[in-house]
Amino acid sequence: MKPYKVLLFVIFMLRANSTFAQFNTVLQQTPRYKVSVKSADKPTPRLPVTPASSANPVPDSLQAVQQKKRIDPRQSVAYPLKQIQVTSPFGYRRDPFTGKKRMHNGLDLHARGDKVFAMLHGIVHKVGYDKRSGIFVTLRHGDITISYCHLSKVTVRKGDVVSAGTVVGITGNTGRSTGEHLHITCKLKGKFVDPMGILRFLNHKN
Repeated sequence: MKPYKVLLFVIFMLRANSTFAQFNTVLQQTPRYKVSVKSADKPTPRLPVTPASSANPVPDSLQAVQQKKRIDPRQSVAYPLKQIQVTSPFGYRRDPFTGKKRMHNGLDLHARGDKVFAMLHGIVHKVGYDKRSGIFVTLRHGDITISYCHLSKVTVRKGDVVSAGTVVGITGNTGRSTGEHLHITCKLKGKFVDPMGILRFLNHKN
């Protein structure tokens, strides 16, 4: 499956899952996952390219392009952490600071100084800090943007092109946070959607 096909599938999944956001509950019924990412830190394998003929060898630059097109499709997506444990899902919940019912526009994952991986191929759209998100990095994947928040450190810069599995930061406890965790927000054409759609897709792929 080519990366653009993956994005189309993810968009479909996100649209399907976003309609159920209001039915999510908070910690009492939180789904939990423990998933090992076997190759998130390893470089993407590339398959050898056979020249068209010995009389007309393929130029090195063309070989490089062909190799990129032959990347293992399983490497076109990656989990954001080596182990996935949801601590607060997308949807309405009781705000931990005010105690009032409020929309939680992202997904919280348990983390302790862990590497954060890009879930999809894309470009670093923004790196910054604000009082709510703390240190964050936002990646753009076509019409989809994914932000990784409350980080202690960002390891990429604005404009960088990243592949799925690229380390983009280290988890932390910056911003409006009650404890260390990874907060992920996902937008489709500027509208918040449930990041769980991508995680379900990843779980299906693996």
